[in-house]
Amino acid sequence: MTKIKIGIVGYGNLGKGAIEAIKVSPDMELVAVFTRRDPQSLQIDGVKTLHIGDAPNYQNEIDVMILCGGSATDLPEQAPLFAEMFNTVDSFDTHAKIPEFFELVNRAAVSSKKTSIISVGWDPGLFSINRVLADAILPVGENYTFWGKGLSQGHSDAIRRVEGVKHGVQYTIPSEDAMDKVRSGLNPELSTAEKHSRVCYVVAEEGADLASIESEIKTMPNYFADYNTEVNFITEEELQRDHSKAPHGGFVIRGGNTGDGNKQIYEFSLKLDSNPEFTASVLVAYARAAYRLNKENQYGAKSVFDVAPSYISPRTAEELRKDYL
Repeated sequence: MTKIKIGIVGYGNLGKGAIEAIKVSPDMELVAVFTRRDPQSLQIDGVKTLHIGDAPNYQNEIDVMILCGGSATDLPEQAPLFAEMFNTVDSFDTHAKIPEFFELVNRAAVSSKKTSIISVGWDPGLFSINRVLADAILPVGENYTFWGKGLSQGHSDAIRRVEGVKHGVQYTIPSEDAMDKVRSGLNPELSTAEKHSRVCYVVAEEGADLASIESEIKTMPNYFADYNTEVNFITEEELQRDHSKAPHGGFVIRGGNTGDGNKQIYEFSLKLDSNPEFTASVLVAYARAAYRLNKENQYGAKSVFDVAPSYISPRTAEELRKDYL
C-alpha cells in the first residue's frame, strides 16, 4: 500500500490529536510535526519535530499538511501560505468569516495547483453537512444548532489571545428549554442569547487589569458579543484541577412538515470526551480526501460540501457498497 505522507503544523491539543488519529490510519504515514517552538523542546516518541521555517524544504516529501493552529490569528495567516506549497486541511471555525477565508485560500491553492479543504471538524464540518441534508429533505421547516455542554477550542483560543490572559477555557451551555421547544415541533424564533450562554474561566497574568480582560472578552465580535457571557477568574491550580479535559458535543435539529401538516424532526448529535481528539480525527479523514482530489486535478479550496463521503474513507467503493450501503 502506498501511504499518504502527512505533515502537521502546530503541537497543541489539536496537533496531538492528529498524531493519535494518524496512528490508527493504516494508509497514512506521519513525516514530521512543524512548530514555532524550539523543536528540541518537544519530545514525541517516533516523530520528527522541525521548526515551522523548515516546512518549505519538505514540499516533495509531504502529500498533505494538516494545519492545527487557532482560527483567531494562526489560520488566516498560515492557510494561504501553506496552500502555496502543500495540499492542506484546516479547522477554521469563525463562521462569519468563512466566505472571505475560503477566497483567500482558494487563490493560493489554485495558483499552486494544490487542494485545500477548509473549515473541517464537527462544526463547521459534520454539523454543516447535516444542516444541508436536513434543509434539502425538509424544505418546509427550520434548522437549529445547539452546542455543548462543552469546552470550545476556538473560543478558548480566542480568550487566550486577550492581553493579560495567561490561560483560559470557555464552556458553551445550551438552553434545555430552547431545545425542548424545538424538539416539540414548535419551530420557535430564538435569538442567539436564548439558545446558549458562554461561561469563561480565566487565569490572569500577575498585575493584569481584570476589568479590562472581562470587558474585552464580553464584547469580542463573532465570539462573545451576542451571548450572555460569564467570566470567572481562577487560579492556575484550579484550572488544572477542574478544567484539564475537553468534553464537548451538540445537536443539529430541524423541525419540518411534510404532506398534510405531518411534523418531522431530523436530529444529529455528538457527545465527545475529547473535542480536540475528535476534531483531529475529522481533519485526518479529510486529509485523505485532499490527497485524492488533488490526484484528480481538483485544485483550489474546497469545503465539506464539495467532498463525497467515499473520499474520506480508507475503504474501497466495493467495500462501502457491500458493508455500509
